[in-house]
Amino acid sequence: MTAEASKALDMLNTFAVVGVKAFDLTLTALDGKKPQKGGFFSNRSVNTLRHSLGPLLREAAAHQHNVIIRPRGSERAGLVQLDDLNEQAARRVTPYSFMVLRTSSGIDGTGNYQAWVAIAAPDTSANDFAGRLRKGVGADPSASGATRISGHPNFKERYAPNFPLVEITASNPGNIVTRDELERAGLVAAPEQPKTPVRVSPTYTGRRKWPSYQRCVQYAPPVHGGVNRRDISRADFAWCMTAIDWGWGIEATAAKLMEESAKAQENGERYALMTAQNAAAAVARRRAPAR
Repeated sequence: MTAEASKALDMLNTFAVVGVKAFDLTLTALDGKKPQKGGFFSNRSVNTLRHSLGPLLREAAAHQHNVIIRPRGSERAGLVQLDDLNEQAARRVTPYSFMVLRTSSGIDGTGNYQAWVAIAAPDTSANDFAGRLRKGVGADPSASGATRISGHPNFKERYAPNFPLVEITASNPGNIVTRDELERAGLVAAPEQPKTPVRVSPTYTGRRKWPSYQRCVQYAPPVHGGVNRRDISRADFAWCMTAIDWGWGIEATAAKLMEESAKAQENGERYALMTAQNAAAAVARRRAPAR
């Protein structure tokens, strides 16, 4: 077995220890889009992937394709993905995670990280608590639940020709924590006020149009350690907020985001829908009367 396949196998096994039995697998090209054929494989068991890793990774590397896996839940715990973390945030959550990955080196050399947390009792991964945990540690609020496989390059155009290797930086196999542990550690944001239904903006009249996606990217803040690279997750969120405020529905906004955003195309429809839903909730909170 190659070193690349061994690292990927370690990742699968670490997921398996916390109760993951199957994954969806996606291949994406340098531009974040799926190849026309063979770009998505649904519900592949851990054992199936274990036996096909070698050929799969060799073929993907030959075509500069990313290998992205999405765990299909766990029988033992609720899984929460904490994406787009800087090194300091990654160190902070490491004791409570079962796995931490470095997905890129970053312009300043500190890297971009992702952590996975397993929470006792599956119902504790409900959107509300997962969202509060992401907010508390400063993670991407719209994490899709898909992750690049360890040991394989991160193929993106901006990294060419020196594509960074996705690597596990910390592994705590079988580490399952409770809500109380996370809250006592100060990692969970306080509950938000109840959300009110989203209505079409009363200030908007006339024919609806879509906001400028390029403008949202232009004014997005830089990513951690990326002075010359905009945070596309936040650009996507801002664009969705504007679209919903202008009267577009959540589903229509998610569908349009899939057309506009390379990150949405890379992470799939679930990412686009979650981003639109979170944006709708933010719009609703902004419109709620002060108490």
